[in-house]
Amino acid sequence: MYAISLGDDGALLRPLEPWHAEQFLAHLDRGRDFITRHIPFGSKTTDLDSARDLLQSYADKRAADSGSLHGVWLDGKLVGGVLFRVFDTATGVCEIGCWLEPAATGRGLVTRASRVLIDWAFAERGMHRVEWHAASGNTASIDVARRLGMTREGVLRECYPWRGVRQDYEIWAVLAPEWTGARARDAYSDH
Repeated sequence: MYAISLGDDGALLRPLEPWHAEQFLAHLDRGRDFITRHIPFGSKTTDLDSARDLLQSYADKRAADSGSLHGVWLDGKLVGGVLFRVFDTATGVCEIGCWLEPAATGRGLVTRASRVLIDWAFAERGMHRVEWHAASGNTASIDVARRLGMTREGVLRECYPWRGVRQDYEIWAVLAPEWTGARARDAYSDH
């Protein structure tokens, strides 16, 4: 399978498959309190069977071309990931998301991994729109959307109950022409 370098720090983006269940569970156990502040699957994946089931559900989504899960490894250890929670080729719209354990934060891993997925969605799959949904209180996630050049399109007020509180969710997005133009400007400014 693929392993895409995310830079000089040894970080890799690779498929996160059902056979990674032990690594995935160990990763969640290391960062469970941090991850579950905003990511529901962290609270539901508490043993090897539930870890395998979650990974299998995304393997099934990938087989149906409706989503996928990708791990971020640093020095050979799974530390987080990015995913297409929704991937709708009929409408050309997908939603990307992310998570990290605390030890991996502040390194730009999610931003770098998300760029790989967004590049692929637009260039290889012909998607038109990539969305990013984040709880308004999840400032780290919102900062990634900003770094990716996404536009904040609105807030779904109190749309998602999590931990006894109805959360506001921000919707950020980037369109294919915006992404392509920004990437071309970035490449030009590097010369």
